[in-house]
Amino acid sequence: MRTLLYCALIVTGILYLAPIYVLLVTSFKGLSEVTLDRMWMLPEKLDFTGYRIAMEKLFPNLMNSLMLAVPATLISSLLGSMNGYILSKWQFRGSNFLFTCMLFGMFIPYQSVLIPLIRFLQNLDLYNSIPGLILVHVVYGLPICTLIFRNFYAGVPMELLEAAKIDGTGFFGIYRYVIFPISITGFVVVGIWQFTSVWNEFLFAVTLTTQKQQPIMVALQNLSGSQIVQWNVQMAGALLAALPTLLVYIFLSRYFVKGIMAGSIKG
Repeated sequence: MRTLLYCALIVTGILYLAPIYVLLVTSFKGLSEVTLDRMWMLPEKLDFTGYRIAMEKLFPNLMNSLMLAVPATLISSLLGSMNGYILSKWQFRGSNFLFTCMLFGMFIPYQSVLIPLIRFLQNLDLYNSIPGLILVHVVYGLPICTLIFRNFYAGVPMELLEAAKIDGTGFFGIYRYVIFPISITGFVVVGIWQFTSVWNEFLFAVTLTTQKQQPIMVALQNLSGSQIVQWNVQMAGALLAALPTLLVYIFLSRYFVKGIMAGSIKG
């Protein structure tokens, strides 16, 4: 039975990694080698032309994505942490109803608010700007960030907060000196989730910005030519676009799993 399980896992892993293999080998091929009959073959020689062209075209948009994803992740994580702190440890009349309303925001389709959102950003002079996109992603990220942090803080003993109150520490003091230091794994979980969501988001990016302000996912779509598609450039661009989120998962994955487990147990 165990042998069948391992065989099934190996086959599933191969099927899952096959597209990544094609992406990787194609990105190192010259345009003349990019054909269907040579799709699975290794390149005859390493050709970095695809990466050079992709980097030249995508670098400005890569910087746009960094200027978008990093602030949006930090702001939404911090606000979500404070919301979770309040809703789990400083409950007030109507707090559960407020929390339910916030969670409802997770299920509102982006398409249903797109036109009012564009008009709203135009009135604020934030349309076609990175700050406007940051605002949108912070607002849409707050429900899931709040949910994760509320579950994470549910297991923090009230005696810890009461001891801080006795010492004369106020609301913000308790958050700064007690809650925030024990929230590192929670911030890692929320940070990975939010950074990945913002980095990979396409709909808001393509509708709320134009060329100079567009994030990398929109620019990646624009790499395809009108008549001839340079698949080596497309594959190299896809790999460059995925690299930041891949690095985040590689270096923080163990903290991500630890934080998820802590939140689930405490919730």
